[in-house]
Formats: sequence, structure tokens, C-alpha cells
Amino acid sequence: MTRSASGHDVTPLASAEVERLAAALSPEERRVILDHGTERPFCGGLLDNHEDGTYACRLCGLPLFRSDAKFDSGTGWPSFFQPFDPQHIREIRDTSLGMTRTEIRCARCDGHLGHVFPDGPPPTRLRYCLNSVAMRFERLA
Repeated sequence: MTRSASGHDVTPLASAEVERLAAALSPEERRVILDHGTERPFCGGLLDNHEDGTYACRLCGLPLFRSDAKFDSGTGWPSFFQPFDPQHIREIRDTSLGMTRTEIRCARCDGHLGHVFPDGPPPTRLRYCLNSVAMRFERLA
């Protein structure tokens, strides 16, 4: 078992386990998370969420972002300036659509989350741009 600095199990899931978890996904969730799609801007259910809590991977539940790192980027997708734990996010070079971007995926299940860009606010100057359907929100108790 591999543990992140925050103590979560980030051991990559076997493909059979990913498929078992994916059986509960909606067609839109599958399109985004498994097929690396993008939801339409300004349509995601978590875009205007301002509650305190944690945004976790829709597929495997790994914590991805805290609500206190969320900001309004004006792009139409939930945006964050830092992850819950950097070990919970994988970065992949993405050259699709005629440009070079950095795709972000869940470190445990390899589900597509969105992209990260170098145009965010201080202190990181990063903008993690996420698909709402790739996450679930867990309120603070």
C-alpha cells in the first residue's frame, strides 16, 4: 500500500476495480471520467457551491481539493489553486486540440478530472480547472 503525505491510500486501483466502481457512473460521468471528456461550461453542479468541505474523486473517493482553495475563475468550471495533497493528482501532458496543456487525473483510479493552467491566483499561481461530474462534494460535519 502506498500512502500520501496526508495519510490516504494512493495505491493505483486494478482495472477490474475501476470497472466495478464505474458501473455506478452515469453516461455523462463515464464520458468525462473514463473517456477524458469535458462537461459544458457553466453547467456543472459544483460550480456555484460555496459550502465548506472537500471535493473528492467521483469514482474512487480520494480527496482532491478543499473548499478553501476554490475560487471563481470566470471560466465556467470549478477552479482551485492547490490540491488537497499533491500526491492525489497525476499530471499528464496533453497535446490534443492543437495545444499543449496539462491534464490532471486522480492518482488512485486514473480518472480524468480536468486540466491545470499557470494563470491562477497567489500563492500558487495555478488554476486547477475541474469537471463537476468528476467530483463529489463532502460537507464538513
